[in-house]
Amino acid sequence: MKISITGKKFRVTEAISKKINDKLSKFDKYFDTESDATVVLRSRKNKEIIEITIYQNGTMFRSEVEDDNILNALDKSIDIIERQIRKNKTRLARRLKIGAFDKTVLAESQWDDVKEEEIKITKVKSFVMKPMTPEEAVLQMNLLGHEFFLFTNSETGANSVVYKKKNDEYGLLNAVSE
Repeated sequence: MKISITGKKFRVTEAISKKINDKLSKFDKYFDTESDATVVLRSRKNKEIIEITIYQNGTMFRSEVEDDNILNALDKSIDIIERQIRKNKTRLARRLKIGAFDKTVLAESQWDDVKEEEIKITKVKSFVMKPMTPEEAVLQMNLLGHEFFLFTNSETGANSVVYKKKNDEYGLLNAVSE
């Protein structure tokens, strides 16, 4: 797995970099050498934040943890990604490294406490997407009282999503084709 570590308002030391590489190496049994892991370290107020994103064959695993100590945040973040893998092991078996879930790699007792959830779609909605700017989409989302809003971006022509983040901030997702 290729690991990229960056710091935003955070100084990445050799010790922290080594610790991150060591912790992420436990996922080598699941991911090919072609996988990419991006680690972003940030500092905000008196908290330290780690964001880990792993890309494998079009599948993305992500965790973001805020803690007083970056090493504690790293441990929690690793646990979150491991839980995502365990929870969806059957669906992921085709997408991850061949043999990632073989009994020789993992003892079945490791998986006994994790139950895979059935994906059940309980509601389907359809609506017309009108072209609008991201700012207009945020206004519409807030008027509806939703956490996200799908729209056609009049600036790019792409299908986009605006969403509420923590701390009263907003995010924008633009759909692009491969």
